[in-house]
Amino acid sequence: LSPDLIQFIEDTDRKHVLEMLRAKEYIDLIIPRGGKDLIDFVVENSLVPTLQTGVGNCHVFVDNSADIEKAISIVENAKTHRVGVCNACETLLVHEEIAGEFLPRLYEKLKDQVEFRGCKKTLSIIPVSEATDLDWSEEYLDYILAVKLVSDLDEAITHINKYGSKHSEAIVTENYSNANKFTRAIDASTVYVNASTRFTDGGEFGFGAEMGISTQKIHARGPVGLDQLITHKYIVLGEGQIRK
Repeated sequence: LSPDLIQFIEDTDRKHVLEMLRAKEYIDLIIPRGGKDLIDFVVENSLVPTLQTGVGNCHVFVDNSADIEKAISIVENAKTHRVGVCNACETLLVHEEIAGEFLPRLYEKLKDQVEFRGCKKTLSIIPVSEATDLDWSEEYLDYILAVKLVSDLDEAITHINKYGSKHSEAIVTENYSNANKFTRAIDASTVYVNASTRFTDGGEFGFGAEMGISTQKIHARGPVGLDQLITHKYIVLGEGQIRK
């Protein structure tokens, strides 16, 4: 590819953003990279089609059949590997049947790194501050983890589809049926079974350089590399054929 395909605007004045958003004769697509305020501003003001790289309110659900050692490792990685990125875990959902064994071990592992904010049931198991309704919608980008106990898989799915940002969601389970139901029912660009949400990345997916993680369904969804931005042009070579 020619290096001339890439142009860089050195003037950082925000007025140029509005000019770009109006330049539908010259620009085919705008991909906003930044926080929620920037993305909302671009989507609300652009005459040019946009590809939304949404915020990452990502969840890990620990099912009652989960391997506890595996679950601790996955939650630790998803939360603490890099907290300031959109594929970090922000909310942990735990099946109440496994919470009594799982949460104290996770808390001991992470309490020196992570601030836990739990629902009322969580507070009866580990000594943490109480979560508010705002915590379920928050992308912390920090060493903070909201924790909620759920009674079953359906409650976990309902919570994620209500509060999630359609980015990356994970289930830790040894139950094939639960894993299958979770992957089908969750509305997100990437759904994991027994793996960290931190893998949602163009490089990790083999797409090369990444423009963002799309949380919409058109035109691309998930990690967006060069291939995901390419459209088709059809060349038809005929010998006089006509349509009848």
